[in-house]
Amino acid sequence: MHPAFSVIFLTTLLGVGQGLFLALYGAEVASVLQWLPAQDARFYAWGSLIALAFLGIGLGASFFHLGRPERAWRSATMWRTSWLSREVIVLPAFMATVLAYGALHLLGGRGTLVVGAAGVALCFALFVCTGMIYACIKFLQEWASLWTIVNFTLLGCASGYTLAAAYAFVAAPDLATVYAGTAIVLTFVALCTRTASLMRNARIRPRSTLQTAIGIKHPRIAQKAQGFMGGSFNTREFFHGKPESVVRAVKWSFLVLVFPVPMALLAAGGVWGVPALVGLAFAAQYAGLIAERWFFFAQARHPQNLYYQAMS
Repeated sequence: MHPAFSVIFLTTLLGVGQGLFLALYGAEVASVLQWLPAQDARFYAWGSLIALAFLGIGLGASFFHLGRPERAWRSATMWRTSWLSREVIVLPAFMATVLAYGALHLLGGRGTLVVGAAGVALCFALFVCTGMIYACIKFLQEWASLWTIVNFTLLGCASGYTLAAAYAFVAAPDLATVYAGTAIVLTFVALCTRTASLMRNARIRPRSTLQTAIGIKHPRIAQKAQGFMGGSFNTREFFHGKPESVVRAVKWSFLVLVFPVPMALLAAGGVWGVPALVGLAFAAQYAGLIAERWFFFAQARHPQNLYYQAMS
C-alpha cells in the first residue's frame, strides 16, 4: 500500500496523546492508593493540555488525506458498520474528556477520577477503532491480525509514557523514574509483539496469484507489462513505489529507533538524572514510529498489484 504521511502522523500522534493521558491518570490513581506521591493540580492540567495538543495535531493531519475536507462530518454516519466512522466519533469524545479532566484539576480536582476513568475507556476504544480500520481488511493479510490492534496500543502507550517521563523530569521529578521505568517495560513488550507480527507476516503466503488475478489457470504466465502505459490511481495508491532495499532499510531503522535506542536513553537518563537524555529518547522513538508506520503501510501487499505492479 502507499504510505500517506497524513495518516502516518494521525496514527502516531494520536498514540502519543493517548499514552500520555494514560500515564497522567495512572499516576493520579496510584497517588490516591498511596503508591506514588500526590502531585499539584497543574501537573495534571498541563499534562492534559500537552496530550490534547498531540491529539489535535493528529486530527488536523488527517484532513490532508481527505479529498473533500468540508464533507468530513459525513464519515461519522456509517458508525453501524464502519470502524472509521466509530473512530471519528470516539476521537472527539476522548479529546473532550481529556479537556474536561485537565480543567477539573484546575477548578479544584473534584470528579477527576470519574472523568479520567471515562477517558481511559474512550482511550482504549480509540486504540481498538484505529487498529480495526486496518485489521478488518481481510484481503490485506499483513493487517488482518490481532497483532495490528495490539501493536497500535502498545506503541502508543510506550511513546506516551516516554513523553510522560520527559515531562515529569521538568514538572514532577519524583515521578520521572517511575514513568521512565514503565516506558522501558512497555517498549520492551512492544518490541516482542512487533517482532511477532513481523515473523507472522514473513510466513504469509498470498491467497491470490497471477492466475487468479487475470482468470487464466495456465501454470506458466509471463507478465510483460503492468496493465497501464502510464500511472493511474491503482498504481499510485496501492503500491509504495520504493525498491525492496528501501523497505528493508526502513524496517531496520524503526527496529533500532523505536526500541533499543529509547530504552537505553531512558535508562541512562533515569540513572544519571539527565532530562535531556529522556527528551532525546522521545524524539528518537517518535522518529522511529514514523518509520514503523511507513513500513506498516508499505508491507501490506494489495492483491491488485499482481496485475498492476509486478513485471516479469
